Parts: sequence; structure tokens; C-alpha cells
Amino acid sequence: MPELAAELVARLEGLRGATRGAAPRLVVLIDGRSGSGKTTLGAALERTWPVERLGPVQLVHLDDVYPGWHGLEAASRVVESTILDEVRPGWRRWDWALDREAEWSELDPAASVIVEGAGSLTRASSVRADLSIWLDLDTDTRRARALGRDGAAYEPWWQVWADQEARHIEQEAPRSLADLVVDVGHTVTPDVRG
Repeated sequence: MPELAAELVARLEGLRGATRGAAPRLVVLIDGRSGSGKTTLGAALERTWPVERLGPVQLVHLDDVYPGWHGLEAASRVVESTILDEVRPGWRRWDWALDREAEWSELDPAASVIVEGAGSLTRASSVRADLSIWLDLDTDTRRARALGRDGAAYEPWWQVWADQEARHIEQEAPRSLADLVVDVGHTVTPDVRG
């Protein structure tokens, strides 16, 4: 996804140029169903980020935020309430091995932030985003990728997670909130929302 990351950087530089004098922090949200490539795109965007032109950036993986296998909606609320907070942004990390909350992870309120994960794009978070992306990919390919990545640990939870994603899509309509919809087969649909 390096080409897409480069396109996103160009869009963000355009936004920065159009808002001279505005706060230096840019907010990017990357949403989509499990296995669609959110983590890959987030990492590519972080690697491509031109710090000299856009300032520092921080990448938040919602996998570190979800409070267990039933936590998609809770993590969505954390994005809205604390990760995107302008004064003291951050989140409480989830310790998957111990199945409990862990330490507070603080973000720099002056640095830009990329949030990637299912549930990151909601009506409340979208109004705070400078750029929001929805990734589309067919179910069979997504499942093969997710299970290939996470293996046996994820397989018994696939349907539990898919049901939460479906609720998120039904309640928040994240695809319709996205500035950019990407068919991971590399077809880009720009400017979905006005």
C-alpha cells in the first residue's frame, strides 16, 4: 500500500496548505472489517509521513485498545473520548495475555495521529478527522488474511468479531462517513462525503 500512502500524504499536505494558521495536528482514521488491510495501511502511512513538512505523527492500533473480544464498540468510544481528546489524548492499553486493562498510553496533543482499526470511524470521530478512510475487501479474502496473520487464536472469535463489525456498520455507517473508500483491489473512490 505504499502508493496509497503516498496519495494520502499528498491529500494531507493539501489540507495543511489550505489551513495555514490552524492547529498543527492532523487526524487520520482508517476503518474497515478484519483482514482488510488497516494495519498495513496505517504502518505504510506512518513510514511515508513527511515529518519535515507535516510534523510528527503517532500511530494508534485499536488492537491495543479493544477491551477483549467483545470490545469493538467500547474502543470506538475511546477513540471519540480520549484518543482524539485535544488536551490529554491517550488510551488505556488492553493486556490480552492477562485479559485486563494495563497502563495508560499517552499521546502528544501537538502531534498528528493515525488511528487504525475496526470501529475507529463513527459519526462522533469523523467530525474530528482531517481524513477518514474505509477499506473494502471481500469476506473470503479477509478471513484468509486475518486467520493467516493471527492463526488459531483468532479462529474461534471470527464470528463474534464479525457480528460486532456488522453492528458497527449498521449503527455508524462508517463507509458513508469516509472521505475515501478503497477497494483493496486498488480501486479508489474519492470524496465519498462532501
